[in-house]
Amino acid sequence: MILDEYNIPDLPARPEKPRERGLTHMLDKGLSARQAEDVLAVGAAYIDLVKLGWGTAVITPNLRRKLEVYQSADMPVYFGGTLFEAFFLRNQLDTYRRLLDDLSVEYLEISDGSVSMAQEEKLDAIRTFAQDFRVLSEVGSKDANNIMPPYKWVEFIQAELEAGSWKVICESRESGTAGLFRPNGEIRSGLVDEIVARVNPKDIIFEAPNKMQQVWFIKHQGANVNLGNVAPEEVIPVETLRLGLRGDTLFTFRTPDVSASLSNGAHGDGAERS
Repeated sequence: MILDEYNIPDLPARPEKPRERGLTHMLDKGLSARQAEDVLAVGAAYIDLVKLGWGTAVITPNLRRKLEVYQSADMPVYFGGTLFEAFFLRNQLDTYRRLLDDLSVEYLEISDGSVSMAQEEKLDAIRTFAQDFRVLSEVGSKDANNIMPPYKWVEFIQAELEAGSWKVICESRESGTAGLFRPNGEIRSGLVDEIVARVNPKDIIFEAPNKMQQVWFIKHQGANVNLGNVAPEEVIPVETLRLGLRGDTLFTFRTPDVSASLSNGAHGDGAERS
């Protein structure tokens, strides 16, 4: 990469993969195996895990081949929480487990964004599956009219981490219009502040599918905030936002010393040329 050859001062430090913070969680809504290869060809260094959205996995042609593409690149991949909910509704979680085992899928999302599930029942599922899988659980409803108070978000996140979740995903839907966000896409900033004040941010993935939302989280939580539901074509743009290489965050990570140095350098060059 050019960035490895030419130093640009004052860029935020990014942890090396595999990382526990600064995750970019990509949403695959039905890519072909060849498209997945193309995405990884340019984005593998910046993608930390891939979700095959909602129930797309079970109707995607050549699913095994696509999973092989991700798995051969050491890219964690899992199925959307809605598929878990579909099996849960039919009392078929044992069947779901067999499906994951058959496909060598080692990650699992447990959610209740669309179904009614008692919290203790959800925690039991996390405890059970966490014995054999790396579990991501999700807090928040897909119903924009279902407004949960911040203290409940915190309680549920803490309980799910204690039950064995590796990360807890904060819901926003693919559209970014529910859960963390109001129907118009506006961030519920007080909710986010309450969450990060009481839960270690490295344990949370904030779904932020839209650029405005990604910019907000990076400016308020730093370059290494965990971001979810990032579209394949947005993986590189999100990394530039994290590094201050896009106009929206260009001035976010500069330090006064570097700014002064750049300013002085610019004046000096001008003087020499005159």
